[in-house]
Amino acid sequence: MANFSKSNVPQFSVEVYQNEYLPEGGREVNGIITVTSTGGGTTGGVPLTGAATSQLPGGAANAAVVIMVDCSGSMDYPPTKMRNARDATAAAIDTLRDGTSFAVVGGTHVAKEVYPGNGRLAVADAQTKAQAKEALRRLSAGGGTAIGTWLRLTDRLLGAADVEIRHGILLTDGRNEHEAPEDLRAALDACAGRFTCDARGVGTDWEVKEVTAIASALLGTADIVADPSGLAADFTQMMENAMGKEVADVALRLWTPVGVEIKFVKQVAPTVAELTDRRTEAGPRAGDYPTGSWGDESRDYHVCVQVPEAGIGQEMLAARVSLILPAPAGGTPQTLSQGLVRAVWTDDMVASTSINPQVAHYTGQAELAQAIQQGLDARKSGDFDGATAKLGRAVQLASASGNEDTAKLLSKVVDVVDAATGTVRLKAKVAEADEMTLETRSTKTVRVKK
Repeated sequence: MANFSKSNVPQFSVEVYQNEYLPEGGREVNGIITVTSTGGGTTGGVPLTGAATSQLPGGAANAAVVIMVDCSGSMDYPPTKMRNARDATAAAIDTLRDGTSFAVVGGTHVAKEVYPGNGRLAVADAQTKAQAKEALRRLSAGGGTAIGTWLRLTDRLLGAADVEIRHGILLTDGRNEHEAPEDLRAALDACAGRFTCDARGVGTDWEVKEVTAIASALLGTADIVADPSGLAADFTQMMENAMGKEVADVALRLWTPVGVEIKFVKQVAPTVAELTDRRTEAGPRAGDYPTGSWGDESRDYHVCVQVPEAGIGQEMLAARVSLILPAPAGGTPQTLSQGLVRAVWTDDMVASTSINPQVAHYTGQAELAQAIQQGLDARKSGDFDGATAKLGRAVQLASASGNEDTAKLLSKVVDVVDAATGTVRLKAKVAEADEMTLETRSTKTVRVKK
């Protein structure tokens, strides 16, 4: 494990949890990679140079945020929804640190600049915050929903900012009915890697898979705010989290020796997020997987590789995992930290059949997320036997892993007869908000008890 830091840059560490022992003929190697970023003000270690010095936070002056507010006609039903959205946006603006570049976008079937306008970003201070909140008073509901246009305008605004941390906050209350799904997909593809984005659905008339897809593509969080009165608290928390980011565009780099095949790479805490298909090549036998922006936080990743067969007593490096800061054109990327995944072949059956607790835990958490999503899809399609089986398995996994939050959400959709065996009955009536909350938060995981 290696650590590198510079004053005001978080110090990154990488820890690898695995059972490195394989039986004769064994080929699959699993590792849980815990990445921790701490102490933006720490000193010591090896100083960052070149590209990394441009990543220094310099306070909030190194960040730009655009808030996208749904202003479609449905935001008038009930009328309090639009007022709550304005109040929430005002609360988020109040949370901006002075020096942060920011803008507000109003979204309908087109995207409009609400503040400051003319393709610019404002710099947060007492005066601009007051002006922005005054501009919010002019927001009114009317028109359709074309989220891709909101994202593209946000990308143009953020792209003009000379900052490292670029972040969006998106609020919608409806389905993306005024552009084709492929238009939204194209917008997400164009914006991926350019800024991160947290997405929120307010009320219950929006599409969970649309909102979660936005957050997933743009490496942000997704959640439901079923009661619009909860928007201000949620927006404040989102903005506080955004203000805490200090390093952008960190990549998880995986190097593998000749003959090793990568089966998958996924984030498993604090949420499950598939990264396998998001690899970009980074030299011979190396590839980068995006992780987005970091503040003081810890995340877990599951790496699974297939190694060539080897005889008893042999060992090999199965993969090297590094945290990388990108370099400008012609520069050298910075290695922030790294860890090793190993494979050792043994005839000790106890050693080779033991499952590492972290690997077992997160394999279960990934299955839990999948079981919930499959169960809810089956329920919607009328396959009640399939829904009962999948949601029962989800209850069993949530109970076994101590994921109490997910267990509570499941109990609003099924009656739990026996959590240990996953015996459940589907509830005859389920509040739409409860079902949507379970689906939206299905990928949230709990950390393994160490």
